[in-house]
Amino acid sequence: MKKLLLPVMIMGAFIASCSNGTEEKKAEPEAKKDAPAKKEDPAPTPTETKRAPIINITDTLSTKQVIIYMKDSAATMERLQIKLAEIWGLKLVTVIQKNKLKTTGRPTSWYKNSKLPFFFEAGIPVDKKPAKIPSNVFIREIGVDSVTVAHFHGAYDMLPQAYEALGDWLKSHKKKLNGKPYEVYIDDPMDKDGKPKDPNKVQTDVIFPWK
Repeated sequence: MKKLLLPVMIMGAFIASCSNGTEEKKAEPEAKKDAPAKKEDPAPTPTETKRAPIINITDTLSTKQVIIYMKDSAATMERLQIKLAEIWGLKLVTVIQKNKLKTTGRPTSWYKNSKLPFFFEAGIPVDKKPAKIPSNVFIREIGVDSVTVAHFHGAYDMLPQAYEALGDWLKSHKKKLNGKPYEVYIDDPMDKDGKPKDPNKVQTDVIFPWK
């Protein structure tokens, strides 16, 4: 997110290599009896195992915030990335500039579901309520409430582990969710040269309000 925070796996090279292998077999002439035996392909290199994420849970209070946000949906991960980039990097920035606002925090999102298609809300904290906003932009105020935060460092596709850890915390402390969980993207996943950072050095906070 932000600069395409969600990772996308590209299978084109794999598909292309399979296709090329098929074509070579079709063009290969029939082997002669005295032809040397074809060498077997080397064993594939085992896939690298992802490192487990680091999850630190903190019981604290939320800070008072005004957040301008937009609602949208996405049928695929790719569309989700594109839409989040447009909302955070263009549409809300335009509202902030026109209203002479200042950002006061990191990009934030709420998800209504955990499976495709995604229905989500994406926002940016600002210093005050804007005077005029488009009809498709909304305002949400967060008060000083009891929250439990999972400070998550790891690959974004493993983020559900943070939600599970927070759910277990609520159960063990006999607390109930009090509002929508949300995500705050603390670190940019890209370095200054535009290259992906080590996922375990990128922090995302998952926040559960509770009562």
